[in-house]
Amino acid sequence: MSHPAPGTISAEPLFLRALAGEKLPVPPIWLMRQAGRYLPEYRELRAKAGSFLALCYNPELAAEVTLQPIRRFGFDAAILFSDILVVPQALGQKLWFAEGEGPRLEPVADAARLAEIDQLADGAKLDPILETVRRVRGALPRETGFIGFCGAPWTVATYMVAGRGTPDQGPAKALFAKDPELFQAIIDRIVTASVSYLNAQIAAGVDAVQIFDSWAGALGPEDFRRWCVAPTSRIVEGVRAVHPHARIIGFPRGAGRLIPDYVAGTGVDAVGLESDINRDFARDAIQSKLPVQGNLDPLVLRAGGPELEKEIAAILSAFGGGPFVFNLGHGILPDTPIAHVERLLKAVRG
Repeated sequence: MSHPAPGTISAEPLFLRALAGEKLPVPPIWLMRQAGRYLPEYRELRAKAGSFLALCYNPELAAEVTLQPIRRFGFDAAILFSDILVVPQALGQKLWFAEGEGPRLEPVADAARLAEIDQLADGAKLDPILETVRRVRGALPRETGFIGFCGAPWTVATYMVAGRGTPDQGPAKALFAKDPELFQAIIDRIVTASVSYLNAQIAAGVDAVQIFDSWAGALGPEDFRRWCVAPTSRIVEGVRAVHPHARIIGFPRGAGRLIPDYVAGTGVDAVGLESDINRDFARDAIQSKLPVQGNLDPLVLRAGGPELEKEIAAILSAFGGGPFVFNLGHGILPDTPIAHVERLLKAVRG
């Protein structure tokens, strides 16, 4: 993408200019889970919807939730309100959320179970989410970017196999050790569905997509390349085959010093950085190759005070010399005070 000529003002949102590799005097900012429980207006709509999944599949309410943090804070990008597990649900896997415990799925532990859910696959299940995209697109200010997303195949597979989140991703690791062909078949289903889903989000109006690999850090180097890098590369290729200029952000959380391998192997446009990555390493080995996004600790944002000010300054010092999007290293915590988010925005924007 070409940059505007010196002295001209680009109409493109700052967020997209940063993803295109432009160094900006003030970095754009958005926060993972910026539409969520820390906002009283979100809690009100969540109660009205009746359940988390009902909210995800209600285009009117999901669009409103997506727009709430834009109206309140003026973030440089909105992110679609949804969940990574709508993809296995569309593949036919039963999904529900246990109050206070998180997502639950009927586990896929053998080839017969995978064949069963294949027969139940329903791409139309995602139509309400695409309607949410269209509604948000029509309501967003021109200067605000719009991000769609999916879960990375490895992370989605860990939930599909275990039926829930696990501390060490042990069930998924056990399955790929015992039956790599079956695990590859699960990954293949997720890749195909994710390509279709992201392409549909872009067609409906998102400007960029993020691939969340929340459990990338659970794998050693060889398994990381096989189950994180290779499937993500296939998603990037599948999206670019339909939308050649699509902006794609990868977020291999916890991958640390394996992120340069991820960048080289996947072809993403930008990469998210977790909170505990070494910033000098990230600047020299990662940001020298492509734009980075991150990496404020959500715990520091929740605590506020002098430590928050110090961390904001350190992040801007580390990454302000190159293409950069300010964000958290993971999702905002539900008990984060709104005043701390306001202070963050003021500090970043000067």
